[in-house]
Parts: sequence; structure tokens; C-alpha cells
Amino acid sequence: MTIRFPSRLVLSGCALCATGLLALAPAAAAVRTRPPDPGPAHGARAVAPQPGLLYRSGTQVRPHPGAPGLPAVSALSWVVADAGSGRVLAAHDAHRRLPPASTLKTLFALTVLPVLPGGVRHEVRPEELAQVGPGSSLVGVVEGHSYRVTDLWNGVFLNSGNDAVHVLAALSGGWRETTARMQAKARALGAHDTQVRSPDGYDAPGQVSSAFDLAVFGRAGLRNPDFARYCARAVARFPGDGGGTYPIENTNRLLTGADGVAAYPGLVGVKNGYTSGAGHTLVAAARRDGRTLVVTVMNPQDGGAFAVYEEARSLLDWGFASAGRVDPVGSLEAPRGRSRPGPPPSADPVARPVAEPAGDEPGWAATGAVAGAAGLGAGAVVLALRRMAGRPDEG
Repeated sequence: MTIRFPSRLVLSGCALCATGLLALAPAAAAVRTRPPDPGPAHGARAVAPQPGLLYRSGTQVRPHPGAPGLPAVSALSWVVADAGSGRVLAAHDAHRRLPPASTLKTLFALTVLPVLPGGVRHEVRPEELAQVGPGSSLVGVVEGHSYRVTDLWNGVFLNSGNDAVHVLAALSGGWRETTARMQAKARALGAHDTQVRSPDGYDAPGQVSSAFDLAVFGRAGLRNPDFARYCARAVARFPGDGGGTYPIENTNRLLTGADGVAAYPGLVGVKNGYTSGAGHTLVAAARRDGRTLVVTVMNPQDGGAFAVYEEARSLLDWGFASAGRVDPVGSLEAPRGRSRPGPPPSADPVARPVAEPAGDEPGWAATGAVAGAAGLGAGAVVLALRRMAGRPDEG
């Protein structure tokens, strides 16, 4: 059926849209041309982030007088950010594109967790494990055995099991479909450095991410209760032969304190990784005095296999010691806006992001008013059409 619009109706509706926009244009222009906030005086809350700094090479930090100095870090790229506000406190080559190894499983979990109920049971088919790459980390998934989805997630987060990732990807639409959805999820979060080729983080041509993007994924994961629970779990039991189970331990040594690496007080996750192409990578988050910090460390060049944990430790220590003593160099928020300064330290702000206008762009209030004025005109058209068609308004 084709609906034809009387020319007078269309013109009237468009006139209303235009009238609303013209009426609000001066207000929007006033917000757009408002001079930038000079920022608070020394000792007050942090000034607005400077997103352009994160695209510069080298180390970026804006300390106040007397702020602690940054620790020596050999990683090719790293980020320290406040998980509540999203403000980046310091970074080094934040947008440098590097292989992420299994830290890419954070994006896999953000994409797939919401669509697979944990209590569902699944019998593994041979084809679901056929493409697991040689040398992959495995939790011990066996074809023909039945597993709960929650068991498979334990395998992903604790043992970094690529076998578990392959089965979960098969359950959520297949390998190619999962790859495409992960790519779309990264873009939706404002993570534009990430190129997904293998959802398990296995080295693949063209697969890259950045310290910035991985911090975005870690921060988003902490806001998902299932993700937060899995990534903070130190030990679990995994189904084995004959109906029994066997223990598995989280390979994030900063969480468990294994292999001579001291556990970090207040650590709440998130994910470590290693491949020959990526080196050692880590997204770590810790909570202290009502603040949660997220740190990404990619491919330390000195100190051996466990340097990634010690460099993350030193960056977390610096971040907590720098509270109120550095101005942000950028934000993990998507480009549409940045978060307001968080509540006092007595309240953990992780779950309460609030958007505000960025830089000298139009504020949300003025933007909403303009959109609302345009909506009045559009609403007039819709109302007239409904009256013509004799249909009631829909909720």
C-alpha cells in the first residue's frame, strides 16, 4: 500500500521543523561559541580532558606541582585511567596499534556474554574445535562432552581457553558472525584502533588493538556484573571425564599471586595474554578508597615474562598516589561526550557514568532543545497522518 501525502501537509510539517530550528539556533550558537572553561585552580577538581594528547607519540601526563613522578615502564604502549569517570591520567603511545593476544577476549566477552545464558548446556561437536590454532592455551574442552555455558566462561576468563572461545562463538552464530559483531561492538564503544580477525586473540594477519581500546573494553566489562564476576574469579572447577571436575586457576598472576608475583591489593581483574607476536599484554583493574583504576600494559621490552605484572603494579600505585594531583590527558568515553567528575572518594563511581558536552561543541541541553523543536514539527506530521488513517496513537 502506498501512502500519498497532501502537499500542504508536508509543507506545513516542514515549516514547523524549520521554525523550531531557527528559533533555537541562537541558543545553540551561543553554546558553541562559549569560551572554553579555564579549569579549576590548583588543588581543585581536574580540568577537562585533552583528547588530542592521546594521539601524540611518547608519554603524556599533566602533573600538578608536587605530583609523584611516573615509574619507569618499558612497555611499547600503556594507559592509566579512572574507571569511574573514564579520564585518562597518563599514557604512552595510547593509540599505537599492536597485537592484543588474549586481552582481546575482553571484547569477545562484552559481545557474547549478553546473548548466552549461563545455565544452558551444550554438547560439543567436533567441528567446533577443528579450527583451534596450534599452541593455543586450552582449558580442556572435549568433543562429545556436555558443558554449561558458565563452565565455558570460566575456561575463557581463568585459563584463557581458546577451545572454550571456539565453542561459545559457535553457539552465538559462528566464527565469522562473532568476528563481525565484535568489530561492531568495538566501534560502538569508540574503540577505533581495534581490528578483529580471530575472536580468541590468536595471532592473525591484521589483528590489532591498542592500550586505549583495551582500557575501554576493561572499563566496559567492569560495568557488566557477569563479566566483573568472571574476571575477578581466582579459582574454579572445570568438568572432566567420568562426571568429575578438576581445578583451574586464573592465569592473571597479579590476581592470584602465583609464580612469585605478589598479588595486588584490591585487584578486581581483568585479563592477561601472551602470544609470540604480541608479547605479554595485560588489562588490570584495582579498587582502593572508593576509586577504581584500569591499566593496560602492552609488550614490555625489559624484565622477562612477568614484567607485564610489575609494570602494571607500578602504574596502579602511581595512579592511586596521583589522585587529584594530575589533570587528565584524555578520556575513555566515546567521542560523543565525556563523563562528569565523579562523586567524593567515599563512593565508587564505576557504575554511574554521566555524559557532558566535549570541549567547545554544543552542550547536550542546547542540542536536545534543538532536536526537540524539530521533533515538534515532525510530531505534527505524524499526528496529522494518524488522523487521516484513523489509527490510535501507539505506545
